Amino acid sequence: MQANEAFEVVASQERIDRTVAALKQHGIDALVVENGAAARQRLFELLPAGAEVMNMTSMTLEAIGAVREIMESGRYDPVRKRLTAMDKQSQGSEMRKLGAGPDWAVGSVHAVTEDGTVLIASATGSQLPAYAYGAARVIWVVGAQKLVKDFAEGMRRIHEYSLPHEDARARKAYGAGSGVNKVLVIRKEATPGRITMILVKERLGF
Repeated sequence: MQANEAFEVVASQERIDRTVAALKQHGIDALVVENGAAARQRLFELLPAGAEVMNMTSMTLEAIGAVREIMESGRYDPVRKRLTAMDKQSQGSEMRKLGAGPDWAVGSVHAVTEDGTVLIASATGSQLPAYAYGAARVIWVVGAQKLVKDFAEGMRRIHEYSLPHEDARARKAYGAGSGVNKVLVIRKEATPGRITMILVKERLGF
């Protein structure tokens, strides 16, 4: 699959401003930083020491060095480390519950519209329950190339840009391709302060 490179262009300041205003109106805290280093700093200012954290699979988190900090620094209680030590056959139910209901979920998204709608696609859906409701707090780190005009363009971005890149990553990592099997659409967050989006004014992830 060939990725549509039109979807890797970083949004203008005008689009960023419109999107941030819309997200805030929809109950999602949104802040803007200049680069990945600033995003990493802000992320770990938000995450309290000792917090139970589920870091979702995310090339954005990898790019800013957040995964290693969460998993290896000793400052946090990483759910993913617990999951990797468990057996899917005998502990599958417990594993699903752990992943779906952490105190903090950290990751990224695939598209954000100018009217404040967030789209997250997944092959398995494993990260979606925590984002939608299960996690007490959610932090997304989002490169500004993911901002789009509307829902239709967001879906195009998922299929024409995110999927080709994720498919290639999955084939290399797991030996099997990916797919847009489930899509979570968040139009509004009812719990004040539950979701924070850190928008980064550079291209990060896909």
